[in-house]
Formats: sequence, structure tokens, C-alpha cells
Amino acid sequence: MPQASPRGTYLQVSESVRQQIESGAPGDALPSEAALMRSHSVSRNTIRRALKVLEADGVVESAPGIGWRVARGGDRRSLAERMTDLITEDSLSVGDPYPSEAKLCERFGASRTAVRRVLAQMEGNGLLATVQGKGRTVRALPTPTVRP
Repeated sequence: MPQASPRGTYLQVSESVRQQIESGAPGDALPSEAALMRSHSVSRNTIRRALKVLEADGVVESAPGIGWRVARGGDRRSLAERMTDLITEDSLSVGDPYPSEAKLCERFGASRTAVRRVLAQMEGNGLLATVQGKGRTVRALPTPTVRP
């Protein structure tokens, strides 16, 4: 992992693991935490934080007695991608209200913490704006991305 990254190391590890498992079949067990620590040259805490991010995004799940494995079925896009795509899917325009945190948690089955993290990211990217007393509104439309 690069030193002094402006992005959290655990987020880089989570993206690396996400890319590694995208081609795997649902239910496939992930390498042990110790193996992930060695392959990424990071601490156990960093690996656990990365796995928690992937769990919140619905990509992996903890299986008692087995360890971590690829989540069964469902949408494998990250929570950030799904929440960004929501603007297009719901035909929202600039100035339209964006769904509340509670509705996003319910819709995506994610924790409030994970939803708030993505909302902050979307605000930082200029997609959303917070209007005091009114919630979040769409500030800009996302640019289409093509995934391999």
C-alpha cells in the first residue's frame, strides 16, 4: 500500500478485495484475515475495517466457523455506486430532493453510518447539497461511467 495516502488505507484494501472477488462465485470463502494482512502488508485492524466496509456494501458476509465469504446474490455494486445511480434510476433532476437517510438505509439494507459516509462523499463530489431544514437536494447529475 502507498504511504501517506489521502484516502484511508482500509478503503484502498476494500477496493482491492472487491476487485479480487468480483469474478468469484457467491459463497466463495475469502482468504483468512492473516493471509489478507500478508498480501496487503497492513494490520489486522485495517483488514477488519476493510471487510466491514464491504459487508456494509453487501459484497461480503461473515459466516460463523468459516470466516468471510462473498455475499450470496444481490447487487454487487458498491453502496456509493448504488446511491449515485439512484439519481438516474429515480429520474431526479437538479434541485429535486434526495431521499432521507432513513429511506436510504431501508432501500439498500445498509447501516446509517455507511449511508452517511456515502452521502458525505456525494456532497464532496458536488452531486448533492444540504439545505438547512429541508434535507439534501440534487446539485448535479452524475456522469455515466462504464464498468468493465
